[in-house]
Amino acid sequence: MPRIIAGRGKGRKLKAPRGVTTRPTGARVRRTFFDVIAGVIPGCRFLDPFAGSGAIGLEALSRGAARVVLLDRNPQAIEAIRHNVEAFGADTGQVRVYRRDAAEGLRVLAQAGELFDVIYLDPPYDTQEYGPLLAASQEVLAEGGVVTVEHFHKRALPETIETLTRTKQSRVGDHRLSFFRRDE
Repeated sequence: MPRIIAGRGKGRKLKAPRGVTTRPTGARVRRTFFDVIAGVIPGCRFLDPFAGSGAIGLEALSRGAARVVLLDRNPQAIEAIRHNVEAFGADTGQVRVYRRDAAEGLRVLAQAGELFDVIYLDPPYDTQEYGPLLAASQEVLAEGGVVTVEHFHKRALPETIETLTRTKQSRVGDHRLSFFRRDE
C-alpha cells in the first residue's frame, strides 16, 4: 500500500486500484523524482495523466503544489483516486480528477488553455507512445516547466522530441526518470 512520503500528508496510506492494469510507482522512484524537482513543486500546477492511485499527484500536493490534475482511464483507478483525494482532505479547487485516456486528456486540456509547471508521464512500460505523449505534453507545459517520464531503464528515449530536450536522467533500480524541458 503506497504512502505519502513527505509534507503535510506524510505517512498517509493510499488505496491502490485492484488488478494488474496499474503499476504503482515505488517510494524510491517517487523520492528520487521529488528530490530532483523539489524547487519547482511549491505553488506549481501539476499534471499526472496516468494517475493510478493518485500517489504522485497527492505527494506533490503534500509538498506544496497549488493545483493537481489527475487523469486515468481505468474506472477502478478513478475510484481509488477519488477515495485518496477525499481521505487526504484536499478541496476541489486543489485537485481535479478525470476519467480519460492520457492522449485525449492532454488534447482536451490543451484546447482549454490549461498549463502545468510539472507533468509526470508514467505510461505502461510496453507502450510505443512515449514520443507522441511527450509531443502532446508540450502543448500544456508552462514556460520553465518540466516533463518527467518514468520508463524501463533499458528503454532509450530520444534526447529531443520537438521542442523538448532531455536535461537529466536518474536511474532507480529497473526504472529510469528522464526530465525534459522546452527549448528556449
